[in-house]
Amino acid sequence: MEKYRTGLRARLCAVSCLVGTGLVSAGMLEGAHAATPVSATTTSTSHRTVAHAPSHARRATGTRPAAARTAAPAATIPDTPEVIRVSRARDANDGGGGMMRLETAPHAVQTVGKQYIEMRSPTSTGLDLVKNLPSLNVTTPDAEGMEGGQIQVRGLTDLDMGLMLDGAPAAAAKYLAENIDSEDLDSVEVTPGSAGTDLPVMSAAGGVMNEKSHIASHKAGGMTDFSYGTNNMSREFIRLESGDIGKTGLRSYFSFSNTHARSWMGSGINQRRHIDFGLQKDWENGSTARLFLSWNYEDFTIDSYPDATAFYNYKHTGEGYGRNSDPSSDNYWKNNNDHWNQIFLTAPIHVVLPSRFSLDLQPYFSFGQGWDGSPGGTTAADGSYSTLFGNSTAYYGNGTIASNQNLTNYFLQNEVRQVGAVAKLNYQVDQHNHLSLGYWYENAQTIQSYPLSATMANGADPSPNWSQYQINGNEVFGQTAGYELHSLFVQDTAKYFNDKLTIHAGFKFVMSNAWNKQWMNHSSNYTGARTEANTTEPLPQLSIGYQFNEHHQIYVNAEGDYREPSAVDLGWTTPGSKMLKNQYSIKEELGYRYHDKYVMVDLALFNYNVTNRILDTYIGANQYAPIEGGNQTMRGFDVMVAGRSYYGFSPYASFEYLHATQDSNVTDGNGNLIRAKGQQAIMAPHVMANFGLTYKYRGFFANASVHYTGPQSVALDNSERIPGYVTDTLSLGYHFKPFMYAKSPTFRLNFSNLTGSIVRTGAMGAIYSAGNQGGYNVYYGGAAGRSANGNSFMVEPRFTMTGTISTSF
Repeated sequence: MEKYRTGLRARLCAVSCLVGTGLVSAGMLEGAHAATPVSATTTSTSHRTVAHAPSHARRATGTRPAAARTAAPAATIPDTPEVIRVSRARDANDGGGGMMRLETAPHAVQTVGKQYIEMRSPTSTGLDLVKNLPSLNVTTPDAEGMEGGQIQVRGLTDLDMGLMLDGAPAAAAKYLAENIDSEDLDSVEVTPGSAGTDLPVMSAAGGVMNEKSHIASHKAGGMTDFSYGTNNMSREFIRLESGDIGKTGLRSYFSFSNTHARSWMGSGINQRRHIDFGLQKDWENGSTARLFLSWNYEDFTIDSYPDATAFYNYKHTGEGYGRNSDPSSDNYWKNNNDHWNQIFLTAPIHVVLPSRFSLDLQPYFSFGQGWDGSPGGTTAADGSYSTLFGNSTAYYGNGTIASNQNLTNYFLQNEVRQVGAVAKLNYQVDQHNHLSLGYWYENAQTIQSYPLSATMANGADPSPNWSQYQINGNEVFGQTAGYELHSLFVQDTAKYFNDKLTIHAGFKFVMSNAWNKQWMNHSSNYTGARTEANTTEPLPQLSIGYQFNEHHQIYVNAEGDYREPSAVDLGWTTPGSKMLKNQYSIKEELGYRYHDKYVMVDLALFNYNVTNRILDTYIGANQYAPIEGGNQTMRGFDVMVAGRSYYGFSPYASFEYLHATQDSNVTDGNGNLIRAKGQQAIMAPHVMANFGLTYKYRGFFANASVHYTGPQSVALDNSERIPGYVTDTLSLGYHFKPFMYAKSPTFRLNFSNLTGSIVRTGAMGAIYSAGNQGGYNVYYGGAAGRSANGNSFMVEPRFTMTGTISTSF
């Protein structure tokens, strides 16, 4: 082990030296530009095909026609000023119908564009949209986009990724639907092996997924859609655009959506309401200020995730494992609900200063509050019940004793808060070099408790704050956990040889203080245990890209990343016990890209070494606890190929090979040695493949995709596995001609799981070994609760179809 860590330190020192050399020898110009500028055209396009160029692509430069370049005699110059119209098709840099985008950054980037997003169902989240990228295996528990999902990426998970919205930290993948509606998404970009030095991420070993929100239009108007589909799903959406507001430079939009659906497995009704608001201010000198604000309310049934026994019973007999409709049952769907309110805000500002200086400031804030209810057992005939603190008598609000009373357990979060800001001062050293110095601050905290209440007479779980149902005045155990971090960073980007050579070097140093403290309601003599830790992490980065000509590019990228336990992770550890160690990763990438007017190819080879890996294990009722997962190595390659549109057809394919191994044995919570060394790393399939085809002819469009994930281990010692599986989607639609106020009337149909496959798509979390986890109870259908046997799984939802009518106005 010591030899292994010494090797990592040596590699870290080598990377740091390379970064230092890059910082000393070259100044930088931020961001890579496209190898080939998209030629300008004087043909105006409808609003459906006009879009902003990607930030890393060179903007098209309009040129006057040859006839116009010959100067006319002064006497013949017309009084009417010459007008040059410059526009660009939004899909100019896209291949595969928007399933792949031309990239030139000196590290792996995988992006889906707006034209692909617009073909998918409006219920799609960012997770649904990136399912066919080569580095990702995405699992989702529902087809309506209300319950988020999980990601596997190069042998890691979404807990190892920075999930961002407009460059600000957003909700975890399990709750990604809280952030933004798909109609307000312009693109979803994944950098599976890297994270920008200036990004506010502390967990990016698996890279970054950044959703980019809609930019308010200069013209007043808007768009609306209505969807209806399987599982009694109905959804309404409207967005209103203010257009330019006088001469203020301001423009904004406001959108609202409402979604309703039944659970696809068992009983239950899910509800989601969402608001997005965007505001932008532009100044003539190039300064800009943006604001994005979203509010999300969810009330959905917590799924009952099957273990292997329940899954095979469903697959072979058809007996479901979902919640039931019996109000007298603990497993009644109204006694297994998630109620949540979430606010997200980010306000990036770019200020152009004199003397080649500029300033970027990005504050962000998110706040969530709510609770999960789950079966809490039943009191005895004498009203007694057993808790962590011993046997008690169940007095509730009105002072009576409850006998044979169903109870509800709660995971109550009075606050899940994350607030921070990134400040960055930029200096344009010369025409080749750009230098940035910055500071990042973040404070995150969760206040959570575990109260117990009597279930209401109609079988539903009451609010845990309703005193008339609280057991013994809710003398409950709770925790306050969180962290505060400060970070300094410096980065340079240089471009030479007519921008063919790009060198980026950066260094970030993070200082963090984390805490976890117990508390007890209504107990003046209770002194809570407290755990606290101060840590520091150096994070170097060096990337070099070279474009031989307009068709070929190679790049190399190396960096260090870390992950410390999140506030919610800390809330599930025992106060007073030793803190989990920070996870640290060393990553290297070597890539090659090719593109011409017919095809785009992107190949990336990667090598990761991870020490002190942090994993989460599922403990039921949408709750997770962190465990130590030892060390891990991952090596492999990704490849993407996409065709430009040819007679309306745009093909796409991607493939990943991954060899991931566990490098150390681990010890479980009971002190038992788990022999994991040398085994296939958990949740790291060797092979993933994707195929897609888009077809467009006049107003008609269609997209079909197929995804394959190979067999994988779902236990650290490889004692439990799941087989490979295939999933698929199909989109069909037609753009009608404008009619009155409807500028882009469109009808589309979206299908998923066309073959009705019954397959497990991924584990809910990590376990040490197969068999009883020694833990949480599960409830399936009308059956009594029992302990989960091994891991629990997400299952591909049954065949679904959604029809949508939409238009801009």
